[in-house]
Amino acid sequence: MVKYFSCAGFLKSSWDQVFLAFWQRYPNPYSNHVLTEDIIFREVTPDNCLISRRLLTKTSRAPRWAERFLPAHMAQKAYIIEDSVVDPRGRTMTTRTWNISHARVMSIEERCVYRVNPDNNSWTEIKREAWISSKLYGLTRAIQEFGLARFKSNVTKTMKGFEYVLAKMQGELPTRTLAETATVKARETALAAKEKAKDLASQAQKKQYV
Repeated sequence: MVKYFSCAGFLKSSWDQVFLAFWQRYPNPYSNHVLTEDIIFREVTPDNCLISRRLLTKTSRAPRWAERFLPAHMAQKAYIIEDSVVDPRGRTMTTRTWNISHARVMSIEERCVYRVNPDNNSWTEIKREAWISSKLYGLTRAIQEFGLARFKSNVTKTMKGFEYVLAKMQGELPTRTLAETATVKARETALAAKEKAKDLASQAQKKQYV
């Protein structure tokens, strides 16, 4: 049984800008898990569509309960094939990605269509679909749920990464990254806790001398 997921979103940039950003989106602060990207082939069809195939290497830590089913070198990395078709005349870009490593344990196939937003032609609409399956008997459901949760998390990172790259392309200062925000909040929390501890220690010391 295959688990299906779909969602739609948009980027506040034109289709032409998003098309250019698509090829420049690595590296960015939200894609630390992407290690390498290699073009396998690329060609222009007679009707001027650009067809590409790329191989991506990503870190993909398996959940601890699944690591025992994988060789050590496979539990840490995933190899992804990405096919894309760009139609400049129709202003659409369709991508299809799927993992070729440990696919028996979990296979995720994703299809995205980028097109001009019908309500605002200066924005780009993204429709995303995913199919998640597993052939690991007895753990299929758990693995599919894990895969879906990770996929949703990665979608958020992908959109943030796109926004970051687009901002850089347009000469804007990118907004603070999630990692930077988390670090600042952690520092603020730690500082507040430290001050509170000082106050409690000071009050305890005063009581001792009263």
